[in-house]
Amino acid sequence: MLSSVHQFGIQVTTINLSCIDQDIMTMLISNVLCLSPRLTRSLSNIIYHKTKGNPLFFSQLMIALSRDGLLRLSLSRRRWVWDEEKIQSRKLPDDVVKFMTSNIGRLPKDEQMALSLLACFGASTKITLVEALEKQLRLSLIASLEKSVAGGLLDKTNGTYSFGHDRLQEAAYSMMRLEEHCLFHFKYGIALVSCSLESNDDGMLFAATSQLNLGGLSAIENAEQAVLVANLNLTAGKKAMEMSDFSSAFSFFDNGISFLRKRHWQDHYALSLSLFDAASKCALATGNAVSLTLLSEQILTFAKSFNDKLNAMYNTATALFYAAKIPESMNRFLSAL
Repeated sequence: MLSSVHQFGIQVTTINLSCIDQDIMTMLISNVLCLSPRLTRSLSNIIYHKTKGNPLFFSQLMIALSRDGLLRLSLSRRRWVWDEEKIQSRKLPDDVVKFMTSNIGRLPKDEQMALSLLACFGASTKITLVEALEKQLRLSLIASLEKSVAGGLLDKTNGTYSFGHDRLQEAAYSMMRLEEHCLFHFKYGIALVSCSLESNDDGMLFAATSQLNLGGLSAIENAEQAVLVANLNLTAGKKAMEMSDFSSAFSFFDNGISFLRKRHWQDHYALSLSLFDAASKCALATGNAVSLTLLSEQILTFAKSFNDKLNAMYNTATALFYAAKIPESMNRFLSAL
C-alpha cells in the first residue's frame, strides 16, 4: 500500500512503534486516570502482562475495559476504579490473540512442549496437576510454563494456569501432529493414574480418566489396558454419582463400556454388569430414555441370574411410570415377581 502511495509522489513519514516498558506504561495509565503511579501500578502490571507493552493493544484494551465497566469513574470516590480480578481473567482482544498466537511457534522447544501438554487439559489446569505430571514424566514443566506466564501467553491465578484466550489454547494444541493427539492424551492419563490413587484425589482421578478417554481405543496396546481403563471409568463414575453429578457419571460409564471388547460378558462379567447397571441408573436420573432402553436390553439379555436383572427391570419400569405409561410400568413390575 505504501509503495502505491509513493508512486503518486506523496511524501510519507514512517513511524515505528516499539513496545513500551512497564514503568512508562505505569506513567501513561497514571496520567490517563489522573491518579498517582502508586495507585495505578497494580492495574498497569496486569495491562502490561496482557499486552506486552504494545501501544496499539494497550489503547484497545483500555477502551474495552472502560466499555465493559471494568474500568469506570466512581462518583462517590471521585476517581477511577477497577476490578483487578475480573480484568485479570478477561479474555484478550482478537488482535492481541493473533499477535500472541504467531509468537507461539517461535518459542523454545521446551516451552512449546509444556504449552501443548497444558492445552490437552483444556482452558485451565490446576498447578498441582501439572506438578504431578512433572514428577511422573520427569519433565521441567513448571519452569517452562512460568516463562509463558511472564510472556503473557498464560495467566496464573488461584493456583491455576489458564490460557488468555481459547485461540491460544487451540494454537498450543495444534503444535502436536493430529495422529499424536490420542497417544499424548493416553500418556498423560496413565501418568496421572498412580498419582490420583496414591493421593486419593478425586479431581486428579477425573482428569486422569478423562485423558485416557480422549486417547480412546486407538491408544490401547493390549486387552489388559482396555480392562484397566474400563475399571477406572467405573471408579470415576461412582465418585461422580456420590457427588450427584449424574451427567458426568454417565459419561464415565459410557466410556468404560466403549473400552470393553468382544465377549466381555463372558470374559469380564462382573465389570460389564457393573458398568451397564450404573450407566442405566444415570440414564434414568438424567431422563435419557433411549440409552436406558439400550442398556437395559443388554443386561436382560446377558445377565446370568434373576437378581442381576432386577435393577434393569426396576429402572425401565420407573422410566415408564415417569413417562405416565402406568399400565406398561405395572406390567414390567409384575413381570419381575
